[in-house]
Amino acid sequence: MVAIPGDGTSSLRDQAPSSSRVASLPLILGALVAWLAITWTVGLRQGLLFVVGIGFGAILAAVSFGFTTGWRVWIRERDPTGFLAQFLAIALAMLVSIPLIAANDELTGAIAPLSVSLVLGAFVFGAAMQVADGCGSGTLYKAGLGNGFSLAVLPGFIAGSFLGAAHLDRWLALGSLPPVSLPEHLGAGVALVAQLAVLGALGAWLWRKRKRTDTRWQGRGIYIAAVLLAVFAVLNLIIAGQPWGIVYGLGLWGAKIATWFGADLAANAYWGREVQQLHIESSLLTDVTSVTNIGLLIGALIAANFRGSARPVTQASGKQWLAAIVTGLVLGYSARLAFGCNVGAYFAGISTGSVHGWVWFAAAFAGSFVGIPLRERLGLK
Repeated sequence: MVAIPGDGTSSLRDQAPSSSRVASLPLILGALVAWLAITWTVGLRQGLLFVVGIGFGAILAAVSFGFTTGWRVWIRERDPTGFLAQFLAIALAMLVSIPLIAANDELTGAIAPLSVSLVLGAFVFGAAMQVADGCGSGTLYKAGLGNGFSLAVLPGFIAGSFLGAAHLDRWLALGSLPPVSLPEHLGAGVALVAQLAVLGALGAWLWRKRKRTDTRWQGRGIYIAAVLLAVFAVLNLIIAGQPWGIVYGLGLWGAKIATWFGADLAANAYWGREVQQLHIESSLLTDVTSVTNIGLLIGALIAANFRGSARPVTQASGKQWLAAIVTGLVLGYSARLAFGCNVGAYFAGISTGSVHGWVWFAAAFAGSFVGIPLRERLGLK
C-alpha cells in the first residue's frame, strides 16, 4: 500500500503500528480472492470496477477525505483545505472526462434534469449529511472502517434511496427542465475553460477569505488523495462507461431486500422499468455501481486497519442513535430526488459538464448552513 503523507505529521506507514500492518494481510488476501471470484464469475469489467472501488475506499479512508467535513470546516473555521482538494479532484477529472465523453459515444456523463426535486433534494441532503457526518461516499467509507454511527446511518440510507427512487416520478411532476450538458451546448473546449474558470475563481475567493488551514488536514496528503481520486474517477468512467456513483447502488440493495420480503415492484414507475427489473433479478455483482460500492467498503477497511484506525469507539446517546437512523433515511431519499450525492451529482455532474451538478452544489451547500447548527444541537462531534 502506498503511504500518503500529510494528513498528520508523518506518513501513514510511520503512523501505523506494525501489528496493524500485519493484521491487514488477511484483508488484502481476502480482497484478492474476492477480485478473482468476481472476475471469474461475472467478468473482467466487474472485477476491474471492484478494484477501482477498493481504490476509492482506501484513498478516502487514508486521509479522511471528506466532502461533508470540507464544507463544515470552511463554514465554521474558514479553513478552505477540504474545499480546495475537492475542486482539484473535480478539475483534474473534468480535464480528462469531458474530452473522453465527447470523443466516445459509448461513454456517458452524469447529466440530469433541472427540476424542483433537484433543488429541494440537494438542500435537504446538504443539511442531513452534516448531521450524519457523511455524504454517500463518506457514509460508505466510514461504515467500511467500522464507524458505529455510520453503520447506523447506512441501513436508513439504503431504504431511503430505494423509496426516493420509487417516488421520483411524483416529485418530477412538480416541474422540471430538460438536462443541460455544457459540452453539448458550448463544445468540449469552451465547457472546460468555463468550468475551470469558475472553479478557479471560487478557489481563489476561498483562499482570500481563509482564516486558517490546519483545522483538519495538514501537509500534502489531502491533495495527493485528490489527484488519486480524479485518476480513479476517470478509470471508473472508462471501465463502466459512466461516471462514479454511489446512490443508485444503495437503492438497488433496498429494492432487492424489498423483493425478498415479497414486494412486487413491476408496476412502479422507476423500479418497474426493464433495466431496473433486470438489475433486481440479477446478482449485485453485475451492477457497476454496486460492485464499486462493495469494493469501497473493503478498501476503507484495509486502509483503516493498516493505519490502526479501524473500528473506532463510538459513544452516542439514544437520541443520537435515533438521529443516525432517521438521518440515513432522509439522506437516501433526498439523494434520489436530487439525482445523486456529493459523488454522483456534485463531483460527477460538474466533472462531466452537467449544469445540474452546479445547481446541486449550490443547494446542498445552502442546506449545510441548516445542518451544522442541528448537528451541534444534537451534541454530535
